Amino acid sequence: MRVVIAEDSTLLREGLARLLTEAGFAVAAAVPDADGLVAAVDRYRPEVALVDIRMPPTRTDEGLRAAVSLRRRYPATGVLVLSQYVQVSYAAELLDEGADGVGYLLKDRVSDLAEFTAAVRRVGAGGSAFDPAVVARLIGRRRGGDDRLTERERAVLALMAEGRTNQAIASRLHIAERTVEKHCTGIFTKLGLSASPHDHRRVLAVLRYLNG
Repeated sequence: MRVVIAEDSTLLREGLARLLTEAGFAVAAAVPDADGLVAAVDRYRPEVALVDIRMPPTRTDEGLRAAVSLRRRYPATGVLVLSQYVQVSYAAELLDEGADGVGYLLKDRVSDLAEFTAAVRRVGAGGSAFDPAVVARLIGRRRGGDDRLTERERAVLALMAEGRTNQAIASRLHIAERTVEKHCTGIFTKLGLSASPHDHRRVLAVLRYLNG
């Protein structure tokens, strides 16, 4: 799986490149700014672009702007953004283009090698990977004005957004897998999502709930 890294910190950029290489990824390029990122993706067409949200020249949201642009121009390239902070508006903007092949992780998550590389692979394969802290903020943002889902259903939905399987959700919540299936059915029904061979209802459920 080919990866392009965009991170302005030389130490972190080189560390990520080494970590991913040792984990079996092919690091096609590691660049320090958004312009370099766009050029690298255009040249190498990687499965995943790993992007720091804050990059030169202003170190505000150049990385996010580039990530959103890449999702529109190169839909086959997954985008996984890294940040030191939870910014709900940034995550919501990424999700405006859909939840396929997108992720938002806090940089602290990189310290867990297995979880981090699994997230990169999941995004590269067209899935999603959101940090639990980001998911909690996204779901929490909707609680005040929406009572369609129960507290347990919101917990299941949050774990769906992290890309967890029913088995993983059951393990995390200490409930039976059959119970998770019933909660999923309830979520889909309440959000008006009928079964379709062309749509991924788990992704649509998260998007529909977050977008109200």
